[in-house]
Amino acid sequence: MRDRQPAEGAFAEPRPGNPDGTGTPEPRQLRMILVAVSVALMAVIASVSGLNVAQTDLAVEFGASQSTVLWIINIYTLALAALLLPLGAIGDRIGRKPMLIAGLIVFGVASVLAGLAPTAGIMLAARVLSGVGAAMIMPITLAVITSTFPEEERGKAIGVWTGVAGGGGVIGMFLSALLVDVASWRWLFVLPVALVGVALAMTLRSVPDSREHAGHSFDTVGALTSVVAVTGLIFALQEGPEKGWSAPVTLSALTVGVLAAAAFVARELSRRKAALLDVRLFRERRLASGSVTLLVIFGVQAGIAVVLFPFLQAVLGWSGLLSTLALMPMAVLMMLTSGLAPRLAARVGARTTMATGIALGGAGLALMALFVSVGGGYLSILPGMLAMGLGMGLAMTPSTEAITASLPRERQGVASALNDVTREFGTALGVALLGALLSAGYRSAVDDRLSGIPRDAADTAREGVANAVEAAGGAGPHRQALLDAAQRSFVDGWQQAMWAGVAVMAALLLLVLLRGPKGRDPGAGAGAPTLREAVRAGSPAAPTDRPVPPGHAADLPGSAPGSSPSRPTR
Repeated sequence: MRDRQPAEGAFAEPRPGNPDGTGTPEPRQLRMILVAVSVALMAVIASVSGLNVAQTDLAVEFGASQSTVLWIINIYTLALAALLLPLGAIGDRIGRKPMLIAGLIVFGVASVLAGLAPTAGIMLAARVLSGVGAAMIMPITLAVITSTFPEEERGKAIGVWTGVAGGGGVIGMFLSALLVDVASWRWLFVLPVALVGVALAMTLRSVPDSREHAGHSFDTVGALTSVVAVTGLIFALQEGPEKGWSAPVTLSALTVGVLAAAAFVARELSRRKAALLDVRLFRERRLASGSVTLLVIFGVQAGIAVVLFPFLQAVLGWSGLLSTLALMPMAVLMMLTSGLAPRLAARVGARTTMATGIALGGAGLALMALFVSVGGGYLSILPGMLAMGLGMGLAMTPSTEAITASLPRERQGVASALNDVTREFGTALGVALLGALLSAGYRSAVDDRLSGIPRDAADTAREGVANAVEAAGGAGPHRQALLDAAQRSFVDGWQQAMWAGVAVMAALLLLVLLRGPKGRDPGAGAGAPTLREAVRAGSPAAPTDRPVPPGHAADLPGSAPGSSPSRPTR
């Protein structure tokens, strides 16, 4: 029998195991790899939300406006989201270990620069650089798992990764709030620098290298178009709630983003197998349902945070640290169930596991809508939060696996980047839409409750519940009436946002039940050769990691357009 030759563009190196890229990973090394990429991911995730707890400190330190402070926070997410796809693809080519090391160094240097920044301008530049480093790190952490772990261990490792990605933001925010309380906002950057140091040492020692040997040129035009599309769309979602959805800057960014996204799709369709991202793969159940599920789940999670913090701080009067601590039960449950989800999926199937998680998440939103009240306080929302944590953890892991399993091993950087871009879009959408629903519901309800309140105080109260709490201090005898009106109106807005979330989750549940991944799909996963690779390699019995979508048969040797792939001759 002739030797198998790797397919064009296929992963041609030995299966990564040892740090030199040879051999099979030992169980101890697999644990070290998982810890290394999880620590690196935690550094990135913690930096997304960490500065939210220091907005006032930043404004005072730099004499900055609220708009500048928001840009210091949001520019990191914008740079991260825009560069994920091209940098993930570059990591596939130059090697995932070198890309991860370079990303950790860039991220660490940027974090030090941010912690020492003397002006808002330098702080903004440091945050952009942090976003670049994060975009080099985040897709590679998942790609290392999917290209290194054997199939029987991959699901558990992805479960750990999704747990860190889902719950790490809350843990990072809690630690950040603690540092701000006991020290200063500049100490916020000690945490990511320390995490980067640990991850870098472990990566150098334990993480193997893997890369793609491409038979085609890098899709530079597609990469640049994707950057413009993501930047425009994320920018519009970030600026819409602040400046208005009809504002020229919002509409301009949205138009540029939509046009660039259309150009990207057209470009990738023309490139076919040489594309940065083969958009035809979205015809598959796994990729389509996994992407939509992650988009909605992370949108709901981010939107819930936007709703919860004003409730805990402005309605219940809790501190930022205590409010963040209140989210920990949801985050911990999410991380635990993310690790348990692969076992459940192995028994009952990915679709059933995803559907169960989505149903629990929707039930959690309904519980919060039904029982939230000013008098009930934290206990009125805790059952809903716990159901949300359970549901999101169950849904995230099989959704992530569905995405990574839809692309072959040599494209795992792209698969991981697609997974991460989906999360970032979901987060931005959730913050924008649920935040807008909450604000609209609050304003609609508060107008009818401000009769008898002095005009200036009433006008301030209409801007939001936090503004109302501030205005109540100078309202004299009307203080309690103003507080009651604002808090009860916030609960009305809360319920409107929650019921909208329930409707979205119900639609998602129907989609997954009808079009979710089929069965347990035990042979699927990143790392198995694709059908095209197996045919070119002369091994028709080789396992596949995905079915060939409609329209792909023409790419196989010996296949006419629209025909079934023929058995290769030997």
